[in-house]
Amino acid sequence: MTTKDEITPENKTLVVFDVEGVLIPKNRYLLFEISRKVDFFGFIRIIVLGILYETGLLSLESALKRIFKILKGLKEEETFRLYKQIPLMLGTEVVFDALNKKGYLTALISSGLPTSVVEDLAKRLKVNFAYGIDLDTINGRLTGKIGGDVLKSGGKAVVLQRILEKEKLTPQDCIMVADDRNNLSMFPLCKLRIGYNPDFVLSAKSDFVTRGGLTEVLLPITGESITDVNNSISRKRGIREIIHLSSFFTSFVCIYLIGNLLVSSLILVVALFYILSEVSRVSGTSLPILSSITMYAANKTEFYEFATAPLYFALGIAISLLIFPEPISYVAITALTLGDGFAHVFGMRFGRTRLPFNKGKNLEGTIFGFFFAFLGSLIFIDPLLALISATFGMILEALPLPINDNLTIPLGVGILLIAIT
Repeated sequence: MTTKDEITPENKTLVVFDVEGVLIPKNRYLLFEISRKVDFFGFIRIIVLGILYETGLLSLESALKRIFKILKGLKEEETFRLYKQIPLMLGTEVVFDALNKKGYLTALISSGLPTSVVEDLAKRLKVNFAYGIDLDTINGRLTGKIGGDVLKSGGKAVVLQRILEKEKLTPQDCIMVADDRNNLSMFPLCKLRIGYNPDFVLSAKSDFVTRGGLTEVLLPITGESITDVNNSISRKRGIREIIHLSSFFTSFVCIYLIGNLLVSSLILVVALFYILSEVSRVSGTSLPILSSITMYAANKTEFYEFATAPLYFALGIAISLLIFPEPISYVAITALTLGDGFAHVFGMRFGRTRLPFNKGKNLEGTIFGFFFAFLGSLIFIDPLLALISATFGMILEALPLPINDNLTIPLGVGILLIAIT
């Protein structure tokens, strides 16, 4: 644990941050830095353990203990050096500088990073408290054993309660910023829960949700908004939405030019190259064309991590073309490209009414998405079926589901239409 000596105001407020996925790119440390130091089969095992945790089939404690057992023998100093190669999420320094100037207490609580790493990050950002997992070592090398309160179920809440008691604070004096369900145990100890690029659970349970730059968390905390640290983001978002919306014409390429099978095969080939490109980019190298496209279209949370959304988007279209008959496959693609695409565009521009069950989405975006999905579907099917598919597609778009909506929207719409026709 680290603390700083600055005097804080009498009416103190503590802001506690998760680390991975909020301050540093999600899964970057274990999957793209540490895993370089193991053999190929060790890397595959780490990937599988990560997937089992994400799907809820393995607890975080069990997954991490197995991962660090694979890392047995690695030098402790090497784990620290690899962390130093990871860039902070855009706006991180700006956020902590603003909080420090206003006298907020801050804490970093991580259940996936070593304590030494979290403490170093706290020192860089002038954070009051820092907690991570404890690495067991012999002669400077990892034994494969790990421990610490944060590793246990509900352990983050235990640590946070300890901080609150030390500073004589109550939950009314505490705010948290987190990205995944591993932080749920801290929710009862905080008056304001902010989901930053959250998973489906936090999307539903957070009081405020943002998927933009980290500086956006300052608005609900301090009541002030800071100009975006990346002036080119509007252009990048525009490129991303153009790609999303223009993919609607994939259906016409299939109808008038080369057919569903060939188009889906080409998409899958491009998806494979995309995976190779992203792995290379995150690892510090790049493939000339695909890496450039990613960097032009990536949002703020994807600059330094594997950008999965484009991959899910490509798979959603390719799978729809492969498994659904015409014209159902084209309607499924329409729900994804026009429905989801315009829901995002209009939601960003005109969104005012947050959905109570998914605070990352808003009613205005969903309505516009429905309208365009309905109009697009009329090209392929009759009005009643178009109405049904657009409605169901936007329900899937609005719900906080564990599977990416680039998959759930087209597959859900396609399956529904098969069932009712």
